[in-house]
Amino acid sequence: MGCPVVHFEINATDRKELKDFYQILFGWEVKDKNPLGYGLIDTKSADKGISGGIFENDNAPGVLMYIEVDDPEQYLDRIEEMGGEVIVPATNIPGMLTFAIFEDPQGNKLGLVKTS
Repeated sequence: MGCPVVHFEINATDRKELKDFYQILFGWEVKDKNPLGYGLIDTKSADKGISGGIFENDNAPGVLMYIEVDDPEQYLDRIEEMGGEVIVPATNIPGMLTFAIFEDPQGNKLGLVKTS
């Protein structure tokens, strides 16, 4: 299995402000109707690109990309062995996915995701 980039996440201190900004700028639809209050982005480009979201948190601004892997725990172990740091350990959202966030040796933050 390869490890494709499958999702992007725009971090916001005010999700509504960025939701409005990107909807007007690019014509994206940001869907907030989910239990996590996460703004799922529909870029209206079904045949190109990857999915995304807007997430409100205290660590904004910043953009994360998520890489799909078959075993997030195994990758997190390797990341630490190679000088990276686990920021968010493997976290399961039942019925959806497992995700984790790490920082590489030079301070870049990226995410890992496993669906199902």
